[in-house]
Amino acid sequence: MSDDQNALYEAVEPYESLRLPVGDGHELHVDLSGNPDGIPVVFLHGGPGGGTKPAQRKTFDPSAFRIVTFDQRGAGRSSPLAELAGNTTQALIADLERIREHLGIDRWLVTGGSWGSCLGLAYGQAHPERCLGFRLHGIFMAERAEIDWWFHGSRTIFPDHWETFANFVPEAERGDLLAAYYRRLARREREQQLAAAVALRTFSGNTQTFLPDAEHVAALTEPDAALALARIFTHYCVNGAFLQPGQLLRDVSRIRHLPAEIVQGRYDIVTPMCTAWRLKTAWPEARFTIVTEANHAATPNAPALSFALRDATDRLRDSMPALAA
Repeated sequence: MSDDQNALYEAVEPYESLRLPVGDGHELHVDLSGNPDGIPVVFLHGGPGGGTKPAQRKTFDPSAFRIVTFDQRGAGRSSPLAELAGNTTQALIADLERIREHLGIDRWLVTGGSWGSCLGLAYGQAHPERCLGFRLHGIFMAERAEIDWWFHGSRTIFPDHWETFANFVPEAERGDLLAAYYRRLARREREQQLAAAVALRTFSGNTQTFLPDAEHVAALTEPDAALALARIFTHYCVNGAFLQPGQLLRDVSRIRHLPAEIVQGRYDIVTPMCTAWRLKTAWPEARFTIVTEANHAATPNAPALSFALRDATDRLRDSMPALAA
């Protein structure tokens, strides 16, 4: 654990960055940071389509971990930006294997939040022999009920922000906001795409923090970043994340033997705790941490989720002394 209980680790600069072609016209941006000889850990960002940020490295001890972060297909600094062709969960799982093999890593710790938790579970269940363990938070398993909650049920908590979100489309289309937004985001007219993307990301930014945070909303609504996430997010939602219904709970037995930390904000409106609880029930060996003062995303004025993730990663580090040496 870091010396200061109220401090995160430094977001160290990458010691190496690379571009990795993965097929279907996609090229991924990959960063390596921390200790080149440390415990390999891969961080899976959210969205899908969200991209990585330096702050996401601050929950990893850079003296102990070889930290692998990358922008998934169509996201962040990967190219082409916001591309939907060849963008599926199965393709992302294959990309993870390409990265692992390219870096000469035998097994790694798999971490991620929100969509990253979904991808982490799917990858782990496909390749359990390549995983040291898991640190997952903001649990999302891409079930239809979870998707419907975000697009419609969340108005129970945020009726003001939801009304603005819904009013972006004509009244006749508001019964299925996912379909309405996807129609606009999948179009070729960039102006219409951007308007829909900013509307969607404004709703997201206003509803995913424990305390209101205007800077967080501004970051999420930067046009290029908003477009990438909104297009790819709705693409995956429309297609059920390219997973079978119930698949991730059904196949949790494939990874139950591996160490795991599940961290969940009690007041998470984006991925409510009931989903994490279902995973915890199916995976009783995993350590389950509820963070009381947390919604979906940590911010400087509400950092409790980040501290809990730091502590979870430290516990996993300490459980792997041979690899940490």
